[in-house]
Amino acid sequence: MRIARFSIDGNVAFGAVEGDAAPGNEASLVLDIIKGIPFADFELSGTKVPLSKVRLLPPVLPNKVVAIGRNYAEHAAELGNAIFDEQGRPDAPITFFKPSTSVVGPGDPITYPSFSQDLHHEAELAVVIGRMCREVPRERVKDVILGYTCANDVTARDVQQREKQWARAKGFDSSCPLGPWIETDLDPGDLTIQCTVNGQQRQLGRTSDMVRSIEDLVVHITEAMTLLPGDVILTGTPAGVGPLNVGDEVAVTIEGIGTLTNKVIKRG
Repeated sequence: MRIARFSIDGNVAFGAVEGDAAPGNEASLVLDIIKGIPFADFELSGTKVPLSKVRLLPPVLPNKVVAIGRNYAEHAAELGNAIFDEQGRPDAPITFFKPSTSVVGPGDPITYPSFSQDLHHEAELAVVIGRMCREVPRERVKDVILGYTCANDVTARDVQQREKQWARAKGFDSSCPLGPWIETDLDPGDLTIQCTVNGQQRQLGRTSDMVRSIEDLVVHITEAMTLLPGDVILTGTPAGVGPLNVGDEVAVTIEGIGTLTNKVIKRG
């Protein structure tokens, strides 16, 4: 099931997306409005609205976004970072946060921060948590996941390098586009991830190239903290990250989910 969060006539609701979501077919999609919320038992109301008549919102408003750095070897290498020890074993995952205020939805602008001159795109698979969980054993990871969506871990690369920690570089307003919806019926083990800027391909990778699997990441994170329904885990980006400029349109496409598109604007 594809679950979207949307607004119509000033009201916010969730709906199940029906129809073929292939590029070019958006006009034929409809939303069956959900009774309740997707983090508990719910029913479809049977009341349907065309997707073209609503505004898609971020599919969730997370309490926190927990992000993973350097989870694709080729991306780590392109930035000159090692991720394996002398015995060839992967280092512990690099974990950081993006605040809830960084989250925007499909079609929302990415605002170029005034304190940076080197903004980068990072296409990522996002995991949406479906229930409160802590110390999740590996065999129970699937039970705590609601589904998956597209993400862009937008990064002020010069600030990241200059400040040696990532709070401002990756946590500024609009630095975490999510969407267009949550796909609940998906095997995330080997999906194509693609990023284009103004229609030109920049990133192309597969989730099977992750150094740490989704199961590894959920176990690692929940050893330290409780995850709440709607929290999001960003799983890392493949190689090919590069600059964004004001006026650029950046699109993240993940096999089996769809495409998340945002435009970069100047900060007012």
